[in-house]
Amino acid sequence: MRCTSRLTLTLILALAAACSSTRDAKESEPKPGAWLTPSPLLEQQMVDEAARLPWTRGLERIEQIRWFAAVGEPAYETLLALSADPRDDVAAAALSALGATGDRRLVEPIRAADPGAADRGIDLRLERARTLLRLGDWTDVPVLVEGLMDERVYTRALSIQALEEATGERHGFDPRGTDDEREKSLERWKRWWLARTGDPIRAGN
Repeated sequence: MRCTSRLTLTLILALAAACSSTRDAKESEPKPGAWLTPSPLLEQQMVDEAARLPWTRGLERIEQIRWFAAVGEPAYETLLALSADPRDDVAAAALSALGATGDRRLVEPIRAADPGAADRGIDLRLERARTLLRLGDWTDVPVLVEGLMDERVYTRALSIQALEEATGERHGFDPRGTDDEREKSLERWKRWWLARTGDPIRAGN
């Protein structure tokens, strides 16, 4: 069961990397209630999809993420609520859809939606960091750098993919490299972040 859950989350995270938005990134911050209101029919569709989301897996879950991302702004309120769901895989799916929109107005609402995000599971924290990075917020880059240390190859691969997409850098990191090679690359990432921010990356932050 645990392997199946991890595979599902892997598919979700991989989809988020492939999704692209046709909408220009928006810079202004939304006012409360400023999101576009869905039509009654669309609202009912979103209610139905949100109710199904916890019980879908694999390709069906991926199609739901694509659908929510395509709906765009009228789905933001629903997705933001789902991003704080206590079930990590449901929250990760919502974050994937939000990140795929490319709408930078979502950064602060995402941060406000789940105040206890720092205490969630590592997979969800990585997806949240990746979503925020895709929307232009680099604050949680250290979480992704920590992801390079993960024992799972696919987690390391998704972390370096997110970092490279945003920064254009790899610092020689190969998720399938030897422990020694990855450690050296990790140190380069830490020095890079320290040079940019003056803030050292500490494991477990």
